[in-house]
Amino acid sequence: MSLSLNNLFTYQTLKKLLFKLDPETAHTMAGIGLRIASHCPPLQKSLTNHYFITDKSLKQEIFGRTFKNPVGLGAGFDKNGQYITAMPTMGFGFTEIGTVTPKPQDGNAKPRLFRLIEDQSIQNAMGFNNKGSHYMLQRLKKLYFFDYPLGINIGKNKLTSEADALDDYEKLFKAFKNYGDYIVINISSPNTPGLRDLQNENFIKAIFTMGKEITAQPILLKIAPDMEADDAITLCKTAVAAGAAGIIATNTTIDYSLTEHAKDFGGISGALLTEKSYALFRAIGKELYGKTLLISVGGIDSADEAYRRIKAGASLVQVYSMLIYRGPTLIKEINEGISQLLKKDGYTHISEAIGADWK
Repeated sequence: MSLSLNNLFTYQTLKKLLFKLDPETAHTMAGIGLRIASHCPPLQKSLTNHYFITDKSLKQEIFGRTFKNPVGLGAGFDKNGQYITAMPTMGFGFTEIGTVTPKPQDGNAKPRLFRLIEDQSIQNAMGFNNKGSHYMLQRLKKLYFFDYPLGINIGKNKLTSEADALDDYEKLFKAFKNYGDYIVINISSPNTPGLRDLQNENFIKAIFTMGKEITAQPILLKIAPDMEADDAITLCKTAVAAGAAGIIATNTTIDYSLTEHAKDFGGISGALLTEKSYALFRAIGKELYGKTLLISVGGIDSADEAYRRIKAGASLVQVYSMLIYRGPTLIKEINEGISQLLKKDGYTHISEAIGADWK
């Protein structure tokens, strides 16, 4: 089966239809399309052949797994692990599912997802809507023969108090200790009341100490972009000292001054976040490159931007919101572009470029 992607079907054509729908409905429809593709082997193979870039200069061994390219899907798109097997069809080298909470929850009231089209950005106030850890476990148990790098992003339930938050994370560590390739502690979403208050040294020490006792899986910390750089660096250093295997920077921002089109609630991602996310990531990279694994996410919309994060210390990058505007062609362009930029700088492998700003 061959696809004439330029003439028969393009994402830009599909986007015109999806953007006529409410954003959350469009998300659901896109998910249905991905599930159909993953259950149609000829279509899945054709899409993967077109979008998935396999280049030895991009291949890395991380956490004992092979990442064929460094561009992954950020958490938040696949909240219930329903699209894992479809991710290679979009060109992603890895995926991160969740955020998953111990108990199922509906999330915040609708509408809670908004397109900031003028700004090539998204604003969401979803609130960890997901079907809970038991459902996610059943999804993961079906992936015995699917060899693909996978992260699991975990968070507390909305009704769980700050005092009881550790109990929620303990349940999640125990649930997923034998699944996925890494676990991400999400205490940086702005859409669960009090969650960002957990971004303090005492809680970080406690959660990583507990997590390391429960699971041998690498545990990473995802931080918010709205912290002062010095505070973020201190928090990340505390996490690494307590056993963190890596840092993911950053989550969405609540800096509504970035655009006149913003709502006064929820988190902003996409192009508006680019410089804010990069600035904080660069500050963290300067201090922690070579001491832990770093993953950059937030407004990455091109190979040049991804490469900028790589040189600042990122071994991997993640994309989500810009995918909505550009489609899987963006992932292909980023991977191809990174390969070309490596050659331009005289590198034969991505490892030579990672942290180049600090070497």
